[in-house]
Amino acid sequence: MTTPSTKIPKLDVPVDIRREHSALVITMHDPATRNAVGEVLFQKGREALEEIKHDTSIRSVILTGAGGTFCSGGNLSMLTTLRQQPQERTQAAFESFHGFIKAIRSAPVPVIAAVEGDAAGAGFSMALACDFIIASETARFTMAYVQVGLTPDGGGSWFLTRSLPHALASRLVILGEPIWARELDHYGLIRQIVPEGEVTEAARTFAMLIALGPRCAMERGKKLLQAAANNMLDTQLDLEAQNFGEALHHPESIEGMRAFMEKKPPRYT
Repeated sequence: MTTPSTKIPKLDVPVDIRREHSALVITMHDPATRNAVGEVLFQKGREALEEIKHDTSIRSVILTGAGGTFCSGGNLSMLTTLRQQPQERTQAAFESFHGFIKAIRSAPVPVIAAVEGDAAGAGFSMALACDFIIASETARFTMAYVQVGLTPDGGGSWFLTRSLPHALASRLVILGEPIWARELDHYGLIRQIVPEGEVTEAARTFAMLIALGPRCAMERGKKLLQAAANNMLDTQLDLEAQNFGEALHHPESIEGMRAFMEKKPPRYT
């Protein structure tokens, strides 16, 4: 049963944002363009992700697309129009998209990409920015930029070089070859592969599992992972010590250790 949030309003197409139990669900909903990205998604998505920093009852975010497609990437008609604008306008468009990517990465809760069908170009980059990907057996991922003489944005090149062998990343970025969910799963990028048509339900089930865990500890873990990508070992050790000390005195660890010693499931609030 869907329960609309009192804080985050339901939005009309092309983006639908609503609360389902403890999860915030962001659905790209523009069938005419197969859910191409645009300013509405970037702006409203950023606003929604910022809002959950103040709502501890939200425990996860699901990013998905309607109509059997995750996201077809950039709208070529929009890009053609953008080409006719001053360079400053082009830069502003990048900043808007990249602001959404940064918001996904800095969200205090796990973000789940629920991928059905194609995740192309910016769609692939958005999926990679999420903490987990749940994909259908027929999901196809493409860094399609080079096919129209463009180069990746949204952090696609950054994520791929940190997740895949160089030769495979080169296939995806330089040649624009598609890759199926099964192959990405081989390299650990996919959390779960499910039959076609079952992605959204699988994401909801996973979100309910996340909701049972300690929200603050998960947030700390997410921040540590992101910092580790750029930190030297000594810096990361100091950061881990700081976070561990803070977590040790948090009510979550008190509950978690009590439940473990009593051999009972923990009950986090």
